[in-house]
Amino acid sequence: MLTKINHIGIAVTSLEATIPFYRDSLGMAFAGIEEVAEQKVRVAMLGVGESKIELLEPTSEDSPVARFIEKNGTGIHHIAYEVADIEAAIAVLLASGTRMVDEKPRAGAHGTRIAFIHPKSSHGVLTELCQAEH
Repeated sequence: MLTKINHIGIAVTSLEATIPFYRDSLGMAFAGIEEVAEQKVRVAMLGVGESKIELLEPTSEDSPVARFIEKNGTGIHHIAYEVADIEAAIAVLLASGTRMVDEKPRAGAHGTRIAFIHPKSSHGVLTELCQAEH
């Protein structure tokens, strides 16, 4: 079902303050910034090998990422695994009793379709399924 780690999401308070470390100090390939209005975040993607680091900056105090930062501070927010068929992956997980945040895919950054697995089912780790655009 899973094909690779697509990205690791990191909650930050400022993209402008954080991007230079990943881009300049670590030498990651910067792929740009995008706003995902539905999730109330600005997202910066940086490439490392076959995977990416997704920096998440809240655009509103009531965004899930803002609540995460308020509760936990900045840092790793989620891990995203790539799947070839997100609907099929969701169906398999639901059939096995996995609790989903999203039972239907929704739009993610950079043209992806995403769905989150509830952390209560994944032992405390917010887990994202990600189907890349074809």
